[in-house]
Amino acid sequence: MRWLTVKLAVLSAWATAAAGAGLPDAHKLTARASPNYSSLKCRLSKNAEVLLPGSDAFTEASARWSALEEPIANAVVVPATENDVVETIKFANAYSLPYLATNGVHGSITTLGKMTSGIEIYLAKLNTVEIAADGKTAKIGGGILSKNLTDALWAAGKQTVTGTCECVGYMGPALGGGHGWLQGHHGLVSDQFVSMRVVLANGSVVTVDSKNPDLFWAMKGAGHNFGIVTSVTSKIYDIEHPNYAMETLFFTGDQVEAVYQTANDNWLTNGSQPVDLINWSYWFFDPTIDAEKPVIAMYIIQEGVDVVDPAYTAPFYSIGPIINSSVSGDYRDLAAWTGISVDATPCQKTGNANPRFPIYLKSYNPAAQKEVYELFRQATTNASTPFSNALFMFEGYSQQGVKAVGDDATAFAYRSDNLLVAPLLTYTPAGPELDQTALELGNKIRQVLFEGSGESTLNTYVNYAYGDETPTSWYGSDAGRQNRLKAVKQSYDPKGKFSFYGPIM
Repeated sequence: MRWLTVKLAVLSAWATAAAGAGLPDAHKLTARASPNYSSLKCRLSKNAEVLLPGSDAFTEASARWSALEEPIANAVVVPATENDVVETIKFANAYSLPYLATNGVHGSITTLGKMTSGIEIYLAKLNTVEIAADGKTAKIGGGILSKNLTDALWAAGKQTVTGTCECVGYMGPALGGGHGWLQGHHGLVSDQFVSMRVVLANGSVVTVDSKNPDLFWAMKGAGHNFGIVTSVTSKIYDIEHPNYAMETLFFTGDQVEAVYQTANDNWLTNGSQPVDLINWSYWFFDPTIDAEKPVIAMYIIQEGVDVVDPAYTAPFYSIGPIINSSVSGDYRDLAAWTGISVDATPCQKTGNANPRFPIYLKSYNPAAQKEVYELFRQATTNASTPFSNALFMFEGYSQQGVKAVGDDATAFAYRSDNLLVAPLLTYTPAGPELDQTALELGNKIRQVLFEGSGESTLNTYVNYAYGDETPTSWYGSDAGRQNRLKAVKQSYDPKGKFSFYGPIM
């Protein structure tokens, strides 16, 4: 039935665009009133755009990275100024239209599918970077992509924490906390924020900072729930370690327990991961490497060097990798090395469904790793599988900067965890039955990891969330934390306008 919802939304937009009615007074509005998007365009700045179904621009702007439970829009507004966002929200409110801010469109959470009509506010033109005279902060547009921000700051000899994938928005990950290559030094993306310009659900604009502590706290970890960020002022830093090196080691599936026990022994249970070290690994099926089962690709990344210190790699070489390679370059190469640059497959809108099933862990349980490897092997290698292109991601960042910030300092709840783990079950959409199969498989894998963790609560990263998790999984199970979020929601968005992405209530 989803195709019918899309068709009705398209027809509605075409009809109302030609209606010719002006923006009504809110008190005169009836439920049957139709929005006239031409009148909205007249209220916006000259560089703003209003895109309607039937145009290539609308199709491109509304397309998402994951085709599972996508939001449906009757129009896409591309604001060029902060006031364009204000006017769009006022227009939407006058007609009781839902609205959703978008940018990198990599959020694949299924709660987005609850938006079945309305306006998408595509922030791509809000992409400026202004470095302060003292070089300590920058004012950053809310629609800039991570790569564009990195490049702009790098040209000035500066950097800050951004998401790792080049094609995602800078702001989207930050609203859920935001992991990044530099978090071992400086903390999460949102930990860098000095202030934020936010358009609220009533169309007003506020500067959010330490002077309104509850909203500032909530925006840094659960920020999708409270408003549209048009810009932030963020701390930035001199580039101290431009050069990086990476060692890539491939292992076979029968080595899975040894690989993750070694990671535990060196960095997690019997040690701590050094601030200059990042350890990621991927599982994927590549029959040119192993024709029967997925391989384990271990990435050992070190900053400030041209060759990774053998002290970091020797324990893994002792296991016996089947392939190894080395590369060196600078910070800007990291995304390409790990397969998440703008040109890489994960950055393309292919029409695939891309659900993820994240879980935070403190350390690996090698027995659980073996069990989920077997589930992943079965899912990716059988002859008729739709999941042959699935990817299992294990992200191990250095944590010193994250843990230096107090647990209650922001709405991000999981500073005590060390690992972000998520199977990504990429598949070509083929109807509800396959969607349900993917959901059951993803949750089965996650449940094994959860039971093996010894934790009493399921901790998940809202930016990777599937959508069937609970607010306590996204934002922490502590009752005081949940109550504070609900109180902030009631104060700033009592009608629940911002409730399509990981709603807190």
